[in-house]
Amino acid sequence: MILPISPAGCPLDALLRVLSGPWTIYILCRLHQNGPTRFGQLKRQLVGISSKMLTERLRTLEKAEIIYRHHNPTIPPQVTYGLTEEGQELTTVLHQLNSLAHQWAATQPESKPQLAS
Repeated sequence: MILPISPAGCPLDALLRVLSGPWTIYILCRLHQNGPTRFGQLKRQLVGISSKMLTERLRTLEKAEIIYRHHNPTIPPQVTYGLTEEGQELTTVLHQLNSLAHQWAATQPESKPQLAS
């Protein structure tokens, strides 16, 4: 996995910087749930994301080797994105974090803000 160098030189910090970008977790979840997905399909599944933002996030994730990009030079071109082996490992950890978030949210009193799903 290729991650940006973090100021502290900490690999976890570098990974969290990639993941903390807008829409990143949603993109990873969709690719995990649906498998390899074409750009247009992915954009339709992420209601509210702009093409520019989706392209930017996909490039960042591809550069970090979390996802792959497959270009089929047809007319019109077909570009498909999917999770790499590292991306699959990462979604396993994200699933565990999601379970923990739901567990914690269930124990909070109604007056406190709930964690988003």
